[in-house]
Amino acid sequence: MSDKEKFFEQIEKGYTTKGDYITMGAGMVNGETIKEAFIKVPLKTLNRHGLIAGATGTGKTKTLQVMAENLSEKGIPVLLMDLKGDLSGIAQPSPGHPKIDERHEAIGLPFEPTGFPVEIMSLSEQDGVRLRATVSEFGPVLLSRILDLTVTQEGIVAVVFKYCDDNKLPLLDLKDFKKVLQYATGTGKKEFQSTYGRISTSSTGTILRKIIELEQQGAELFFGEKSFDVDDLTRIDENGRGYINIVRLTDIQDRPKLFSTFMLSLLAEIYATFPEQGDSDRPELIFFIDEAHLIFKEASKALLDQIESIVKLIRSKGIGLYFVTQNPTDVPDDVLAQLGLKVQHALRAFTAKDRKAIRLTAQNYPDSEFYDTEEVLTSLGIGEALISALDEKGRPTPLAATMLRAPMSRMDVLTDKELKEAIGQSKLVKKYNEEIDRESAYEVLNEKIEKAEKEAEKEKERKTTSRRSTSRRRSTRMNPVVKVLTSATFIRGVLGVMKKVIR
Repeated sequence: MSDKEKFFEQIEKGYTTKGDYITMGAGMVNGETIKEAFIKVPLKTLNRHGLIAGATGTGKTKTLQVMAENLSEKGIPVLLMDLKGDLSGIAQPSPGHPKIDERHEAIGLPFEPTGFPVEIMSLSEQDGVRLRATVSEFGPVLLSRILDLTVTQEGIVAVVFKYCDDNKLPLLDLKDFKKVLQYATGTGKKEFQSTYGRISTSSTGTILRKIIELEQQGAELFFGEKSFDVDDLTRIDENGRGYINIVRLTDIQDRPKLFSTFMLSLLAEIYATFPEQGDSDRPELIFFIDEAHLIFKEASKALLDQIESIVKLIRSKGIGLYFVTQNPTDVPDDVLAQLGLKVQHALRAFTAKDRKAIRLTAQNYPDSEFYDTEEVLTSLGIGEALISALDEKGRPTPLAATMLRAPMSRMDVLTDKELKEAIGQSKLVKKYNEEIDRESAYEVLNEKIEKAEKEAEKEKERKTTSRRSTSRRRSTRMNPVVKVLTSATFIRGVLGVMKKVIR
């Protein structure tokens, strides 16, 4: 049996599924694409998370696009973090190209240009469905993790949330939270101390500085109402296709803290609200996080622990997380160990550090009699990748160098006109783009402080008036010595003495 025949047999056996699946492409051996040696990933294991990695220009974003399209076709909604701004073209069908036809002929798959249902979303002032969350929804633990607070400072944050719960003060945005902190060490110091204990002004000062740092990255746009309902990420269109929700993040690439804040809050909300699915046959929602290194780049130890915890737990809710980055080493080892599907595009060895990274990356994949993994990693072409997935029983599939299928949608951005049309047709824009600023902790405490200040002013005036009247009473009262000297008795006595002296 030839190598090609043995390889085809191994792929067919290793990638056969009983349930539904998505097709990534066809396997390759000795640089040749083996027609109909399809690399199929079961829907059942897609909530086991994954990684799409590779050097710049090797096709990571197009792989993400292919997966999102195929998931949408299967009725599975998708959320894409679009930091480069090149994913909106999914809404329009591909114009086609002879090279695409040639690629699909080699793979053995038909090519059908198709546009997909898309929802354009935004964290900032860009057009699209506005994504917001309230401070209350974050809760004290997640907010403390994001702000990278000490144990003492975390305790103060917990007290602030407790005070607001006890006094029915809505914590909606960051100005609410800052106002409560200021109140706790100012006008409301006695009230806080009697119920919750003494709060250090130095600690609240540090927390305020951390909040200001977050605000400088644009967080004031994200915190507030109307809060986004995560159930709206799981919509299906009239044709049974899942919506592809694209979050435009092109203007926050230099603000990683805002990016990670948003992602963690979204995942925490999903974990808190979605029902347990157990061992289901298909995922409920798939996340693709492009430029994933931005999440981990400046993350504290506490924040990394939070991410790791969410990655481990959220798959039971039917949620799959897919990290897209240049090198697997960008992802912490504890998170990398949780990723079932790995799509590894070519890596480039320009330095000794690069060669070491390639050697480490090769060790993440199963051994194969058909490949020298280190060598293949540096020789893959554009739109080719090493793939290792999990079968329906959770076992790693055979390693396969794969000619990936082309996206069915446009591999480019929407024009301004097309973008406006897509946003104009959105039902969610009408639902979420109205800004609401109802009475919350900020307004309530401002009233309370103003009232306290007025009462203090009145008390001050009362004391001043009292002092003045006392002073007047003292000034009108006769000096005791003068009183004695000018009394009639004293004068008569003096005159009597004088008469006797004269006599």
